[in-house]
Amino acid sequence: MNKQIQTYHYQGTLELESGKSIRDFNLAYTALGKLSEKKDNAVWIFHGMTANSDPSEWWPGMVGEGKFFDPARFYIICVNMPGSCYGSVGPLSVNPETGQPYLHRFPFFSSLDMACAFDALRKHLQIQKIFMGIGASMGGQQLLSWATEQPDLFEHIVPIATNAFHSPWGKAFNASQRMCIENDHSWQTDTKDAGMAGMKIARSIALLSYRHYEAYDATQRDLDCAIEHTRSESYQRYQGEKLAKRFNAISYHALTKSMDSHHLGRGAVQAESKLARIKSNTLIIGISSDLLFPVIEQQFLAAHIPNATLSIIDSIYGHDGFLLENEKITALLNNLISK
Repeated sequence: MNKQIQTYHYQGTLELESGKSIRDFNLAYTALGKLSEKKDNAVWIFHGMTANSDPSEWWPGMVGEGKFFDPARFYIICVNMPGSCYGSVGPLSVNPETGQPYLHRFPFFSSLDMACAFDALRKHLQIQKIFMGIGASMGGQQLLSWATEQPDLFEHIVPIATNAFHSPWGKAFNASQRMCIENDHSWQTDTKDAGMAGMKIARSIALLSYRHYEAYDATQRDLDCAIEHTRSESYQRYQGEKLAKRFNAISYHALTKSMDSHHLGRGAVQAESKLARIKSNTLIIGISSDLLFPVIEQQFLAAHIPNATLSIIDSIYGHDGFLLENEKITALLNNLISK
């Protein structure tokens, strides 16, 4: 499969919901397949918080030859979200106004800000209509922000394990993770490695919201009656170390704030009214054991998006079920586009 991360340079100034602005920045994206002559096969995949723009890497059960999202069938676009550290503008990027990296001064993007940036890339790629937008978790928040602002853009949307506004429960998890990073003594330094030790601990907290009792019981049960050094402890430490080898703590801190700020009802319009704008054929997917984005949040979406279909996947994997339950998701998508 021919894949290459490409870079789109946004020229001009993007006004952000925070009241700040950012100019002349890059978006890293992966394009798989080709846009058809009718320009009717574009698929936009939105990634989760610490993933990148290559969906065949982090969603191999769904993207690739012979998978539902086959590049021979669809023109697949996935953009690294702003604030990340995988090529799009983020804390490690150079601020054109100072010539120095943004670091702690990076202006965070809301989900709507991200959608506005993505729309500039869409126009650059000459995509007039998107056949399907699909995203889970934080990616689903971006999808909903875009679909409510441009109701005619997507033929189908598939928000998975996501919500209309981030919950107090979700914000509390993110706040605890930021506290870990902020209490790392290196956080006060103006360097790209600030907060990395704290991020390892933050990741261990995040995992508890991504997984479920049953998943840990199935995979981390001790083989003997260990007094110390349990499998669960080793697993938590390993996952923190693993993330620190590939991600950045300043980006992690910024993106948790972006997630917390997600609210379709910001301003004078309520979230219910915003969702009612959506015209796309909508399939909402929830995960039965999801602790972070519980099913009640997908039920809210289904109640207020016109003619939406809600499907709940039975899974022991919690929020991470969207990455693992590929056969079940594929079956739902096949049913969606066959209607």
